[in-house]
Order: sequence, then structure tokens, then C-alpha cells
Amino acid sequence: MTDHLPDDLDPAGRDLRAWTDELRPDHRVVRNTRGEWVLLRHADVMAAAQDADRFSNAVSAHLQVPNGLDGDAHRAARATLDRYFTDDELAPYSDVFADVARDLFADLPRGEAVDAVHDIGAVFAVRAQSAWLGWPSDLEPHLLAWMADNHAATRSGDRSRTAVVASDFDAIIGSIIAPRRAAGDDAPDDLTTRLMRDTVDGRTFTDEEITSILRNWTGGDLGSIALCVGVLFAFLGTHPEVQQRLRAGVPDAELDAIIDEVLRIDDPFLTNRRVTTCPVHIAGTDLPKGARVKLHWTSANRDEAVFGDPDAFDPEGNAPHNLVYGIGPHVCPGRPLATMELRIAVREALAATENIAPAPGEEPEREVAPVGGYARVPVVLT
Repeated sequence: MTDHLPDDLDPAGRDLRAWTDELRPDHRVVRNTRGEWVLLRHADVMAAAQDADRFSNAVSAHLQVPNGLDGDAHRAARATLDRYFTDDELAPYSDVFADVARDLFADLPRGEAVDAVHDIGAVFAVRAQSAWLGWPSDLEPHLLAWMADNHAATRSGDRSRTAVVASDFDAIIGSIIAPRRAAGDDAPDDLTTRLMRDTVDGRTFTDEEITSILRNWTGGDLGSIALCVGVLFAFLGTHPEVQQRLRAGVPDAELDAIIDEVLRIDDPFLTNRRVTTCPVHIAGTDLPKGARVKLHWTSANRDEAVFGDPDAFDPEGNAPHNLVYGIGPHVCPGRPLATMELRIAVREALAATENIAPAPGEEPEREVAPVGGYARVPVVLT
């Protein structure tokens, strides 16, 4: 007997964190209106994520480097691209990101509501990522507008609309690549130019592959960092004891663990897709070859069988089971960069203020499927 609900679950317009909290106690897997099998529990999500042979990442009709690759092609791409996320590679950007954050918080008003997602998270993400990649500052309004369009298109579920937004972002990337190609040896000495000259399996990346990599590094990360900042500020504003603990000063490792735990409690990275390469038995259910599967990270990170009370704040105890950045061969390659950016954003926010509090009379607005976290978090900086 299969353990799933009728094949008509429609997540549209729902806060998926709340909904999966309702579904998970009685169901290991459910099926949505698109025919996708959604794994809800920690053990099943881990099993699928670590089994790349039977749960393939090749789920998109479009080229996705490296996350849409499998096997040797994925390993080769990761061997090249993971070098950009080592401690040594990222260390020079620590001061750069701190300057970005200081300038941002210096310009924000005090004593009146600001939106932690858009006014803080989105702006910080665009400026930090642009500094990392060597992109010009005059792209900022275009990237901010694209982020808003991308979220709206993603919420709509309209594939033609999301295709237009994806094309718009490819055009932005094209405006970065083309001048560097034309400049040849005189191209700017930055990370984007290095990527264009880098090799995989003894050859340089094609422009299509470079566009895919930069889309993955920026198109996904900009929105993700903004959502993470929203979740973090919402938590700090409603947990003054944690805020005060951080203001007293903690080592980087402790701050990173606290950030990861806050993101486990309210994980804005909802799902990743897989497709089965053969018949598979998982979560008490027989799936056929070619089944579309979603690994629901947000639900897995709140599994009562692993975490007890999913809202209980326990950075040290929950760290070994935290799946915010995934697990297995396709674990998020950008985790070190995201960790650094979020740590710096929090540290500089605390250094620039005496308190971060919820805006009186203004409630945070939750995001709805297929986006997680908050759409808006009004806070007051004092």
C-alpha cells in the first residue's frame, strides 16, 4: 500500500512550511497536481539526495552547470568550480563584503520601518555578489528589478512568464561576457574573466556553459540571500535573548552555527528536483522509472522524528542533521560564500545598531509556494 494522498494536492498560494508541518506526521510522501512525488521526511530526503545514480539531477530541459549534471560530467564541473569557494579564494572578499554592509546600514533610516527582505537582503546580495564577480555597480537597479520580476514570475507558476524572466537574466549575463570576449587579454582581471578562461576536462567552458554557471551563482543566490536575511532579521527581532547573545560577541563558528539553525527552523530553500533512473522503492512507495521527485528540504529540516520540537532553538544539537545546504554529491557548492555573506550581514547589522525590532503594527508577510521564507519583514533599526 502506498503512503500518499490523492493526486490532487495543489500547493499554489500556500505557506509550504506550515502546510508540510500538517502533512508530515501522517505522510512520508505526497503527490502534487503536477504529478511530482514530494518527499517530506528527513530520512527519505537524505536517502534520495545521497543516491545520485537512481535519483538523477538531469531534470531540466535547459543546460544547468553543475547542478543539472550527473556522474563524470558533474564531478568534472565541480572539480573546477568548487575551487572558487575555498577559504583561500574567499578570504580577500571578507573586507569587501563588510564595507558593502557598513555602507548599506549607514544609509538606512533609524526609528522607522524598513523591509529586511528588499531594503536590506536584496540590496546587500546584489552589491556583494557584484563585488565578488567583478560586475559594474550600475547593474544594481537592473538586478534588483530582475529579482522582483523573478519572484513574481515564480509565484505565478506561469512557465511562459518564467521563461521570459530567465531570458532577461541571460541578457544581463551576455552584457557582462561580450565586452570581455571583445577585450581579449585586456579584459578586467576579475572572477568572471577567470571563469571564462578556466577549463573543464582540458577545454574552456562554452559561452552557454558560462551563462549557466553565472545564472546559477547569481540568479539563484541573489534571491536566496535576500530570503535568508529576511528569515534572520525576523528571528532576531522576535528573539531578543539571541540578539543580545550575539551583540555580546561570539566566534565566527558559533555565529555560523546560529545562522544555520535559524535557517533550519525556517528554511527558505524549499525543494530540489530529481528524476528516477529506474524503479525505486522509497518512503514506503514504489516509484517507476522517470518519476519526478521533489526533495523537500524545508519539511525535512522540521521532521519531529529528528528534531523533536522543530521550532526548538538548538544550534549545537541540531547541526549534525541540518540540511539547509543539502547533502550528497549535489550539496550546495556556494555554501562557503553564502555563510560568509550572511555572517557579515548579521555582524555589521548588529554593529550599526543598538536594537533590531519588529515594526509596530506591521506583520511580516510569508512567501507562498514555490518560494519559502518571507515576502516582507518590516523591522525598525535603532
